[in-house]
Amino acid sequence: MLFRLPPRNLVATLIASFVLAFTVTLQPASADAGFQRWVQQFRAVAIKNGVSGATYDRAFRGITAPDPEVLEKARYQPEFRAEAWEYFDNRVQADAIQRGQQLARQWKPWLDRIESQYGVSRYVLLAIWSIESNYGEVLKNERVMRSVPRSLATLAYADKRRAKFARQQLIAALKILQSGDIDVGHLTGSWAGAMGHTQFIPTSYQAYAVDMDGNGRRDIWTSIPDALATAANLLRRNGWRTGETWGYETAALPGGRKFPGGNMSLARWASIGVVRANGKPFPRPNDSAELKVPDGRAGPAFLVTKNFQVIKRYNNSDKYALAVGLLADEIAGYGGLVRDWNRPFERLSYNETEELQRRLGALGYYDGPIDGKIGSGSRAAIRAFQSRNGMQEDGHPGKEVLRRLRGN
Repeated sequence: MLFRLPPRNLVATLIASFVLAFTVTLQPASADAGFQRWVQQFRAVAIKNGVSGATYDRAFRGITAPDPEVLEKARYQPEFRAEAWEYFDNRVQADAIQRGQQLARQWKPWLDRIESQYGVSRYVLLAIWSIESNYGEVLKNERVMRSVPRSLATLAYADKRRAKFARQQLIAALKILQSGDIDVGHLTGSWAGAMGHTQFIPTSYQAYAVDMDGNGRRDIWTSIPDALATAANLLRRNGWRTGETWGYETAALPGGRKFPGGNMSLARWASIGVVRANGKPFPRPNDSAELKVPDGRAGPAFLVTKNFQVIKRYNNSDKYALAVGLLADEIAGYGGLVRDWNRPFERLSYNETEELQRRLGALGYYDGPIDGKIGSGSRAAIRAFQSRNGMQEDGHPGKEVLRRLRGN
């Protein structure tokens, strides 16, 4: 049965329906129009740089808008500056050491081959794997891992500071896809495009990636041998010295004396009172070393050698290279620091830190991961608990806070 509206109502209804449909259709398209134009225009740039149109279209199929979480992370500038103790406590801790030792046994045949081929200490590679991706656990976290083409296109389109870097990395990522080393569904990384177990940006992947397992693909996402060999290749090609250490912890620095900057031989350092913390002589006294005091003269001090500088080619940070070196030594069974970091509280063990997080969560202060690592969420929860319980609001994960939590 045909239902007829009066002509005036029909016109009004049709107009209203058209406006509604147009609005619903237009709004998301308008919101994404600039990004979609950028993707369309960048296609020609990619093709000019050796990326096929088919590869480009495959990479961006279904991607119609920038990734808002990438932009949020790009804008976020943390106010908190990590103290030395916090930086190292979160990276050189019992769980990382124990898992590194277990994985050293599990992957021994491959580590033997990688160490033999590249000359890089297996323990340094394990430490890098731990610090970069928590031995691959981060790759399982869908909240962290995201499409590399989308992330880099987002930065290239909407982040002026990172646009040049992102365009360069996007071209490299598309060439990785084109090579067949990885399919588009697994071309994932961090918000800034760092990829795989050992977190390589696309251009570094192009320079150093290795097919260690011999399956015809350089797969740092799912192949542990490929990922660790790729890290080893980077270090070797940047000057790693086989059989040498990254550095030495020193005894307390003699008071009231200024020490020279720059490099001197270990023998020369020893002659002016900078000696090993364990009391042993330097095994290679003619090696050149530089003094580092990341926690001031009252904290641990280190004489770092050439391999320390090579680790910095992975991440240009003294703290990063020192964390890799210290964690590597612990995994190898050499022991930890003789002198601890200066911290204004009594330190918790790894298990106690997890307990602290669980108890804060049970009381409604904390909803983050129970991982034994103190980040901004844990600090905020501790401060809230301290405020509620009349304690100094410093956010420090000390034994006093845990004792109070146990008493609640």
